Amino acid sequence: MLLITGACGYIGSHFLHHYLSLTDQAVVAVDNLVLGHVQAISPGISDRVHFYQCDVGDKKAMADLLKSHKVDKVVHFAASAYVGESQENPFKYFNNNVVQSLALLEMLEQSHVRDIVFSSTCASYGVPLSVPIDEEHRQLPINTYGVSKLTIEHALRALALAKGFRYVLLRYFNAAGASASGLIGESHATETHLIPLALAAAMGTGPALKVYGNDYETPDGTCIRDYVHVDDLADGHLRALKLFAGDKMPGPAVVPGSDELGAVFNLGTSQGASVLEVLKMVEKVTGKAVPHSFAPRRPGDPAVLTAVAERAASVMGWQPKHDLESIVRSAYVWEQKRAY
Repeated sequence: MLLITGACGYIGSHFLHHYLSLTDQAVVAVDNLVLGHVQAISPGISDRVHFYQCDVGDKKAMADLLKSHKVDKVVHFAASAYVGESQENPFKYFNNNVVQSLALLEMLEQSHVRDIVFSSTCASYGVPLSVPIDEEHRQLPINTYGVSKLTIEHALRALALAKGFRYVLLRYFNAAGASASGLIGESHATETHLIPLALAAAMGTGPALKVYGNDYETPDGTCIRDYVHVDDLADGHLRALKLFAGDKMPGPAVVPGSDELGAVFNLGTSQGASVLEVLKMVEKVTGKAVPHSFAPRRPGDPAVLTAVAERAASVMGWQPKHDLESIVRSAYVWEQKRAY
């Protein structure tokens, strides 16, 4: 049976819905509900979900559920994920993302569960030496969030060498959009993502948007990012799980020459959009202007971050189905009738 951690979060809940829609399997879902929403796994969900409210670092709780449900694979989403907050409160991120994850991995090893898909991030690359970024780009994160994710990447490689773990690392770029069902979407206690903030500004449900920096070396002076639909990310995780079907891990290993340990894939569209291009798309979709003003650059914001995702296409057959307009339209549908 599959274990999904962080199942009530933004990406975790979309993956859970996607997985259940395409399989007849039951899942074990874990979330501490500090930031997740239990409503995100309830609409349209059957009794195939065994939900536990607990920390992934609760060793007794995790050991019990791993044994009770005969878990054999894990998709690990649970984490704190605000870059700014990670700089203000780094020890929170070391605890939530590193200490808790290591406790989970210890329980997995004791329960003989060694196949794991890990939700990682392009923040592990740091300031890019060149763009677009491929999986071989050096990893030198410039914030605690990126460091915490990279630490678990290293831990998984160590456990592959020492204990026979097999892993897939998915480093994705800017997650955005909402489920086509309209039942679930993006909902953060403190929203920091551009598209929901721009939609709120256009709809009058939030303040005018601040655009940080309009003097970058880009065509319109604003930052360019690679926005990938959350449903496409969900599909990427499902395809990653299928890599465990054989006796050997196919595809490129994390470190050249380290065959059969694990694989790493960027998940992105390889198509960047600037902040102003996103605002124009929001205006097109909503028919409303996006009130905004310009503010100084934020420290550490690269001008351009886009992915090379050819490996995911060639090895997993993964292709993003949604463009920027589709992403914004789905997010707009959610924002108009958000359930939580």
